[in-house]
Amino acid sequence: MLKSIPFPWPIAQVAYQHHERMDGSGYPQGLKGEDILLEARIIAVADVIESMATSRPYRHALGLDAALAEIETNAGKLYDPQVVKAALGLFREQGYQLSQPTN
Repeated sequence: MLKSIPFPWPIAQVAYQHHERMDGSGYPQGLKGEDILLEARIIAVADVIESMATSRPYRHALGLDAALAEIETNAGKLYDPQVVKAALGLFREQGYQLSQPTN
């Protein structure tokens, strides 16, 4: 769907690659390291943080601390270490918070 929309960036590839992991254990292509677009590596970390820290219809939120521990523990294995470092800096040093949904 995204590949037919003209963007100045490779948005379709970013979306396609955001479940790839640095060690090649991700999907759909089993890409590893620098073969994964930087933008996809950024979205991968953001996706993990957001999905773990917030509630889903099938489970309660695991919390921000658990999400940050996940990316920190797996930096270099699953997630780009520089992206993890930037994310941890935003949350731990600069106090960034995810917005809570309003009902």
